[in-house]
Amino acid sequence: MENFQAVVGLCAKHKTTLGYGALSLLSAGGEQLFSQVVFKCPCNAWSFSYSLVSMLVPALVLLLLGFLLNSRTWRLLTGCRAPFPGRRSRRCRLRVLVLLASGASVAPFTWIAVALLNGAYYECLVTGEPPLPPPWLRTRLCLDMGEACLGDLHRMPCESGEAAEEVIRYLRAESQVLGWILIASVMSFTLVCTCISHCRSPVSFLQLKFWKIYMEKEKEMFETKAKEHAAKLAERNVQSFFECTKPEPFLTPGNREWHQISSLYAYNSKGQFYSTIHKYVESPDKTASIRSAQGDVLPPVLVFVDDLAMGEAAI
Repeated sequence: MENFQAVVGLCAKHKTTLGYGALSLLSAGGEQLFSQVVFKCPCNAWSFSYSLVSMLVPALVLLLLGFLLNSRTWRLLTGCRAPFPGRRSRRCRLRVLVLLASGASVAPFTWIAVALLNGAYYECLVTGEPPLPPPWLRTRLCLDMGEACLGDLHRMPCESGEAAEEVIRYLRAESQVLGWILIASVMSFTLVCTCISHCRSPVSFLQLKFWKIYMEKEKEMFETKAKEHAAKLAERNVQSFFECTKPEPFLTPGNREWHQISSLYAYNSKGQFYSTIHKYVESPDKTASIRSAQGDVLPPVLVFVDDLAMGEAAI
């Protein structure tokens, strides 16, 4: 238990957002609760299917939940079919989806890794009756125990005895080795991708730090100003309704303006813009689209721009 908690803590430090980290921790705790309280190997022909579904389907649910909880998903999709110019290219959208998938996969990998470290799913899966799992996966467990072992193999997770305990210990060790290999592979891949993204960063380390501070301040001021503006508009409309008077003129951004600043951020070396709002207010032609321009790129190291703009914390 102490080992898997240390692994989960290490994985949490490499999350893309605080929300993904919390979801990863919840998935680890949920897997432990599920395996101890809900999961019971049937020890029959259903063993393989039951254990495989119990391990992979919750991981799939967590993957979908990761997409649902990521504000960048909705920032990409909201209004994507609206009649506004400046559509992003298919390649650009594909890169955004890859970034989304990389963040959403944290919790599913955590679930599968903790499930393998637990060993219960793997024990039930491998000892299932033919045709699944494959014969070679079962016969290697009974090389020195004869044909009787193969016939009783599917019942071993539910039985006690020297032969059953020997097979279960072997499977549990094998499952934990696979779990550690998965964890090491994911962490190594994450480290390599993080190093590459920082090496290819279009800005320096200190500017990147300043950029994050700017985005935090912009988010705070935007929320404050939005509340004030909404309160004034609501007060003006309610007062006009109850007093039966013509409302006073009130300037507020239109649909096009909201659509402009809600688009995903893209870096362009020709302009020193720290957010879509910054790019919009600096644009000399407010009617022109700021959503796409020649030279726009989406560096992974700048993914925090959209996250902070939507109220999520960056690492």
